[in-house]
Amino acid sequence: MLTGDLDRLLAAEISPETTLAGQITSVGTWQHAPPDSGAGPGTYATPVAFRLAGGNAAKATGIAMTLAAALRRAGWVRSATVLDGYLTVSVTHDALAALAVRITQAGPACARSTALAGTTVPAPPGPDLASAPDWAQARRQLSESISARLAEAAGAHSPAEEGAVRLSRPAAHPAPAGGPVADAVAFAGSWAISYAIARLAPGTTAVPDPCAAAAHHLGNPAYAVRYAHAHAASTLRQAADLGLGLGEAAQVQPQLLAYPAELWLLDELSWLPERVAGAARRARPDVLARYLERLASAYLDAQEQCPAMGPGVRTDAPHAVARRWLAAASRTALRAGLDLLGVDAPDRL
Repeated sequence: MLTGDLDRLLAAEISPETTLAGQITSVGTWQHAPPDSGAGPGTYATPVAFRLAGGNAAKATGIAMTLAAALRRAGWVRSATVLDGYLTVSVTHDALAALAVRITQAGPACARSTALAGTTVPAPPGPDLASAPDWAQARRQLSESISARLAEAAGAHSPAEEGAVRLSRPAAHPAPAGGPVADAVAFAGSWAISYAIARLAPGTTAVPDPCAAAAHHLGNPAYAVRYAHAHAASTLRQAADLGLGLGEAAQVQPQLLAYPAELWLLDELSWLPERVAGAARRARPDVLARYLERLASAYLDAQEQCPAMGPGVRTDAPHAVARRWLAAASRTALRAGLDLLGVDAPDRL
């Protein structure tokens, strides 16, 4: 969300005559600042000045400095600097912490962007992994299906009615009696094998291990992501059982989400639309899967250090209220990501 906000600020500052002016919101160039920059949570870097300068480094620096000066005028931008031609922006603490409310209220739309606006993608049939004759075919089916969903979330057009029919259409041929993929699905479950396939990087010859995919411990990436979602849902369920809702969004005090673990969780949450767009552009479902694993880890770390519910927590305190919103945002983002991968996100495990 914040990178989209920054894109809109940049688009407003770039001359309409500039070749890339109409493409700024669809470029999706934001990335983590270089490690040696000392950047903390809520910091984003972009090489957009290089694009505008046609690769001319000296000209890029000048463009980046002009853009940085313009961005500093936004009240929610804490700093905007230029490092090696890259425009590096840090947002204020309040802007970052406000994501707890923004993501929760956005629901599934929290993963959406305009990165691929103006493009059209087909809606392929939903994969039937158990019918795939081999792992290569299963990977191809799954990659096409997930990539189409990712592209749509990133703003690409997909024929809605036709896509709905295709995605819900059963397999044209009955599943074979056996085979490595069918056996794996029968043993571990379709969601476990789907996730295991989705996180494989292109070019690797590895195939999922059904035993590892079915394991119910945090060392299994698929289980860890689904567990983090279920944990967040459980946190909110416990609060509801005590008659504690999220309350009014306007009453949330963002300054209370200030512990390092909370800030790093907020930082991870801020990258969701960008990671979805990047995975869509490159047809790389593994990019989203591995992002969700980092998000799940950040959520569990934050809950361990700054729990929203549990023994010793004053559930009516402003801190607890803000942390429940953060748990709700985490649940929303994890579910949105798992939905895009075609993996169910249960509220209980």
